[in-house]
Amino acid sequence: MTIHVSPDAHPTLVLNADYRPLSYYPLSLWSWQDAIKAVFMDRVNIVSEYDFTVRSPSFEMRLPSVVSLKTYIRPARNPAFTRFNVFLRDRFECQYCGTSDDLTFDHLLPRSKGGQTEWENVLAACSPCNLRKGSKRCDEVGMFPRQHPYRPTVQDLHNNGRLFPPNYLHDSWMDFLYWDAELEP
Repeated sequence: MTIHVSPDAHPTLVLNADYRPLSYYPLSLWSWQDAIKAVFMDRVNIVSEYDFTVRSPSFEMRLPSVVSLKTYIRPARNPAFTRFNVFLRDRFECQYCGTSDDLTFDHLLPRSKGGQTEWENVLAACSPCNLRKGSKRCDEVGMFPRQHPYRPTVQDLHNNGRLFPPNYLHDSWMDFLYWDAELEP
């Protein structure tokens, strides 16, 4: 196939077999090449297509804009403890001052005082607040988080992910997403 299209052009929204996105943040997207490969391997159903066609000497196909998996993938029950997921749980805001700049991890009970690196003890904090708190407890410095850290559910992270829609939302995706159409660029 001879195509002059950027690999990032025409992404495909990937839905589970129940027609829900595999993830919201980041949004479950495949490149058009991966989508076509999945179609040929009979792993997905095409739900919607772009008005863009790829061609070879013996083949022509409209690019899929939305596909659904033929086999249901059971979502994880408990989200992984990662820096990204902590920030997502905390809505990418410092839990002390509310800024979204220069975020770091902060241990509510400092590690030097026996605090563990776990959901219930770690929160998002900007560097200045984290440095100000240092290795002290919140009550020692008079800094208290807006929200106490907690173990989120997958649903909590999905709900928070919906607060941060991607820069690009194709019209054909809107029936499967929970963002308002006016958020679309």
